[in-house]
Amino acid sequence: MRTITMSGIATRFLFAFALICFTWNPTRYNYIEWAYARVESRSLLPLVAFVGVVLLIGWVFYLRSTARSLGVWGIVLALGLAATVFWALIKYVVDMSTHTQVIQWVVLALLAAVLTAGMSWSHLRRGWAGQADVDDVDNR
Repeated sequence: MRTITMSGIATRFLFAFALICFTWNPTRYNYIEWAYARVESRSLLPLVAFVGVVLLIGWVFYLRSTARSLGVWGIVLALGLAATVFWALIKYVVDMSTHTQVIQWVVLALLAAVLTAGMSWSHLRRGWAGQADVDDVDNR
């Protein structure tokens, strides 16, 4: 297994952020809004189902990888860290009453960061501590 680079972590973050934003974001350009409009008008239902399954595959991949890499306690700690970052931003940086869209984007980015941590943690742990996950296969 190769070591992970900052560009590898950034790529994982971009894919996680894209998955989250394609599913839902504060704009009207997201799957939830699009699918709801199509289901109401009964147009493009096969396409809605197809895109929904593709998104579901992405979510299962990211969530399963995160759960296997971080475990329950790791997920709790990562979400706790994200929550304290959010709390600090709300307390010291962003006025919650006037910047609701900014807050929503921050939450999406923090969720993407948690998924990125899950996707990257096994690589980081192996590089830092020399510990591999049980299901790691070394092809040397």
